[in-house]
Amino acid sequence: MFIAMNRFKVVKGEEEAFETVWSSRKTRLDEMPGFIAFHLLKGPEKEDHTLYSSHTTWASKDDFTAWTKSEQFRESHRNAGQPRPKPLYLGHPEFEGFETILTEHNPHLPRQAAE
Repeated sequence: MFIAMNRFKVVKGEEEAFETVWSSRKTRLDEMPGFIAFHLLKGPEKEDHTLYSSHTTWASKDDFTAWTKSEQFRESHRNAGQPRPKPLYLGHPEFEGFETILTEHNPHLPRQAAE
């Protein structure tokens, strides 16, 4: 399994606008072989920003790489980086990719609920 994350430092007061951008976009992730799940995570608030992370889970790193080279990827990121009257986040997103080494599931939950 491969987990791809982008961390965003969202400008204080722009959290709702940032979340709207994500919730209103069409990703087409479900069309991609190996796609398992997507999460938008909201983290701690700092003095000048709120930390967010987009988090996708893939069956393999190769599946993720295929996504980044796909028409679906280009379409879903078409408006990324477009100038806005007011910036939504500080700097550029920070990408982090992780290959799964160990997975544990709660044996008391159905398998799908634990993932």
